[in-house]
Amino acid sequence: MAALNSLLAPHSLASKTPRSFPTPLYPSFHYSLPRLSSPIKNARLHCHVSASSSAAEVVTEAEPDAAGEGEKFDWFAHWYPVAPICDLDKRRPHAKTVMGLDLVVWWDRTKGRWQVFDDRCPHRLAPLSEGRIDQWGRLQCVYHGWCFDGSGSCKYIPQAPDDGPPVHTFRKACASVYPSFEQNKILWFWPSTDPQCKDIAVKATPPYIEELDDPSYTSTMGMRDLPYGYEVLIENLMDPAHVPYAHHGIMRIPKSLTSRYTDSFTVNADREGGSPIDIRIETSNVNGFLAQRDIGYNKFIAPCVFYSAPHRLMSGNGSASSSDVQGGSALKTLQKPRRFLLIFMCIPVSPGRSRLIYVFPRNFAVWVDQVVPRWIFHVGQNLILDSDLYLLHVEERKFAKAGYSNWPKVCFVPTKSDAMVVAFRNWLRKYSNNQINWGTTSSEQLPPTPPREQLMDRYWSHVVQCSSCRDALKVLKALKLSLQIISIASVGIVAALNQSMISTITRTVVVSTAVICFLASKWLSVFIYKNFYYHDYDHAFR
Repeated sequence: MAALNSLLAPHSLASKTPRSFPTPLYPSFHYSLPRLSSPIKNARLHCHVSASSSAAEVVTEAEPDAAGEGEKFDWFAHWYPVAPICDLDKRRPHAKTVMGLDLVVWWDRTKGRWQVFDDRCPHRLAPLSEGRIDQWGRLQCVYHGWCFDGSGSCKYIPQAPDDGPPVHTFRKACASVYPSFEQNKILWFWPSTDPQCKDIAVKATPPYIEELDDPSYTSTMGMRDLPYGYEVLIENLMDPAHVPYAHHGIMRIPKSLTSRYTDSFTVNADREGGSPIDIRIETSNVNGFLAQRDIGYNKFIAPCVFYSAPHRLMSGNGSASSSDVQGGSALKTLQKPRRFLLIFMCIPVSPGRSRLIYVFPRNFAVWVDQVVPRWIFHVGQNLILDSDLYLLHVEERKFAKAGYSNWPKVCFVPTKSDAMVVAFRNWLRKYSNNQINWGTTSSEQLPPTPPREQLMDRYWSHVVQCSSCRDALKVLKALKLSLQIISIASVGIVAALNQSMISTITRTVVVSTAVICFLASKWLSVFIYKNFYYHDYDHAFR
């Protein structure tokens, strides 16, 4: 699933109030490490393997951090991404769920910004997301017609007489409003309707990614709802070792981006060619952790952002650092440094449900995304997500059955390739008691497993939420219908006309056209179904 994530590790993701980390030595390029918004205490990851007559047990723990002892992660005191701006339609409200909270997102044309409300009308709790934007730009509940402005104030109650008390001005008539913030072409929200949080953006902002606002970069975004939880989603993204196996046949990994161990493995032990991966956790605290790989860096910024970038691509200024020179690797300045990041935003939706927003900004081959439609990019990414979707769905249920606190006991993780997965589980254990705090939502019950076709559905999990895929589906359906009409019309013309009225060549051309159009419509029908509705993935035959 986290396919491309395995290739690289992180670069210049910075918060608004960054703190620098030391610059690592690398024999070819200067590399600027990412920065966290608050200091991180050094911690090392330990994996002790003890053999016994019954079983081999892996004990994983981080070194004690006196400064962070007893510190807990507050899940309701952070910004969460809701959706890419490009996939939000200003003409209608949108229903979203994040952290177990049902939201309605709508465009407030009076204030010229997106608003995020609690998705319930204060009248009878009908979902406001099923409503409409009225002619005055207000959010209207379609159950009884109550209307709200961007601040949540009720502006109109049709059932209230004009000569009666102004009940629409009462506090209980107001909709609940969440703070929202637009950054990096993504809408974020703060999961609290407390009036004290109204101006929270003045005090804290989401992690800022420079490249997503840089016009010299291309950054095509995608989003997918997934039938497994946030914890399993992040684990999968942090696990590069699964890529050649779970995504076999659909991903090609450039040799320049594989582990340095690969060169020493002249004879692969299996067809897929997996090899040791050296991952080291450098820093860790309540805000996340930083990991180093031989090909780059990875970084987790709690609770949502995980990103990767290689240091085999040139850094921003294209020059050698003093540490490089001291290490004996003075470099020539390149005119056009090439940079590439993999950015994943992992959103906890509800127990057993998560949402992924992914974007891979780069400053080379920018023309490709200007020529190739965005929906084609999504087709490939959805196939990658589908290829291990069922594995992760089943895996999560086994974790739940064993008990989330028993993760270190039921999982055997003896190699360095699992270092980030172990670090995340340690983070979750230390700062959040091994699970997400869902507030009033039960975290004990996972939704039942639906039929496979419903579990791996693409239409409701992606297409209806993606503006480019929705439009592409409409066009392809219209094209399929046109081909069918041409095929039927061509056969009808040949049948209606007397054989003496048209030549053999003309008849052959018309019949051939009918056959070609019919076959094309059939192929297009299969293409539409597999790429916009359901595409199974059978690992046994890959």
